[in-house]
Amino acid sequence: MISTKGRYALRVMIDLAERESESYIPLKEIAERQQISKKYLEIIVKDLVAGKLVAGTSGKGGGYRLCKKPEDTSVGEILALTEGTLAAVACLEKDAEPCPRASECQTLRLWAEYDKLTHDFFYGKMLSDFLPDPSR
Repeated sequence: MISTKGRYALRVMIDLAERESESYIPLKEIAERQQISKKYLEIIVKDLVAGKLVAGTSGKGGGYRLCKKPEDTSVGEILALTEGTLAAVACLEKDAEPCPRASECQTLRLWAEYDKLTHDFFYGKMLSDFLPDPSR
C-alpha cells in the first residue's frame, strides 16, 4: 500500500511541475493549495531534496523547485524515494539476501511478474502525464 507520504510527495511534485516556469515556490503556498499540513510537507520535501528531485532555498524568495523537467521524472522515482521498496515480497527487494528456497519456490514467478508490472507501471508514468494538456 502506498502511504500518505508517497501520495503527498506526488502531489507536491505535481504542484511544483504546474509552476515550473516560476522560481522557488514557498512551502506554505503548496501546503495551502494541497490542503496538507506544512509541518508534514517539511518532512516530505526534506526527502525530495535529499533524493535530488527538488532543490530548496531559504530566506526571501525561498521555497522549492524541481531539479528535473516533469517529462524526465517518473512516479516510480518519487515513490521509491518516499516509500522505499515497492517489492511485493522481501526476497525481491533490491540487495536482498538470496532466498534458500528460490529454486523450489512455486510462487516466485508470480511475485516477480507482479513486481515487474508494478515497476513498469510506476516508472512508465511521468510527472508531465499529470499536467494539464496545453492544447485544451
